[in-house]
Amino acid sequence: MPTHRPLITTRFDATSTADDVVDGLDLTHVRAIVTGASSGIGLATARSLARAGAEVTLAIRNTDAGAKAAADILASTGNHDVHVAALDLADRASVAGFVQGWDGPLHLLINNAGVITNGLFRNAEGWELQFATNHLGHFALSLGLHDALAAGAAERSEARIVSVSSTAHMRSPIVFDDIHFERREYDPQAAYAQSKTANSLFAVEATRRWAPDGIFTNAVNPGGVATGLQRHFTQKMKDYLDQAEAAGVFSYKSVEQGAATTLVAAVAPEFGHTGGHYLDDAREAHTVPDDAALFGNSHGVKQWALDPDAARHLWAVSLDLTG
Repeated sequence: MPTHRPLITTRFDATSTADDVVDGLDLTHVRAIVTGASSGIGLATARSLARAGAEVTLAIRNTDAGAKAAADILASTGNHDVHVAALDLADRASVAGFVQGWDGPLHLLINNAGVITNGLFRNAEGWELQFATNHLGHFALSLGLHDALAAGAAERSEARIVSVSSTAHMRSPIVFDDIHFERREYDPQAAYAQSKTANSLFAVEATRRWAPDGIFTNAVNPGGVATGLQRHFTQKMKDYLDQAEAAGVFSYKSVEQGAATTLVAAVAPEFGHTGGHYLDDAREAHTVPDDAALFGNSHGVKQWALDPDAARHLWAVSLDLTG
């Protein structure tokens, strides 16, 4: 369903960094949570928010790594309002505990954390691990923090959620009749892909439901960034990336450049009071058909990742799974 309105653009592009986006902004009194913020894009996101004066909570599994990241952010920004909290998105009790431990309003929720596996793994509920972590964990977290976000919106006229997706979404829609690979042969690339489609569909439905509360959600594609996620790539995945780079489909960005699109969705005025969009290279992406080849179209968003009917269905399925 291609949009018939002008796409939202900004003065930033693929070469911009997270610090470029927050340059000149005063985020004092803004409270932000960044999941998966101990390294990579999440750390770069948290650092730039802190540099602009925000109070930032690093929500991560490994709190020792989080403490090191927080110390690094303090040393580089001088911001003492950087906190660390334990969060394992694949563990329902951990998500519930994090939510219960949060106090006061929230203005920015950056759902950045993600996993890539090279084989079939399941969490305690038996859910396929990539979908459980990348989508269902963030879904439960966002629902649990809804009231805090609504309180933040009441303070600043809006609150924002950023859902970090990926070009990988182009490989698969949500396979609703077998989300957790209970019957079909397991393909880690397909599993990761549908989890990234889910991240985009979450933005669509969360905005539809929560915009009246002042909460707006957008999905972002960081682009090709070499991070710790790649340590679990299969050889097939690595070969594909080599082919894509050789074909000019993408060139690798720095983590700071990868975080720029996240910051655009989080703080740029162009994305104030509007949601359900998919951003790429610091601006809204164009829509491509579901049957479009990945090569040559890696900077768009497939229709299935913005489909409102699929978004509503996914929300219902996710509610049922997470209780």
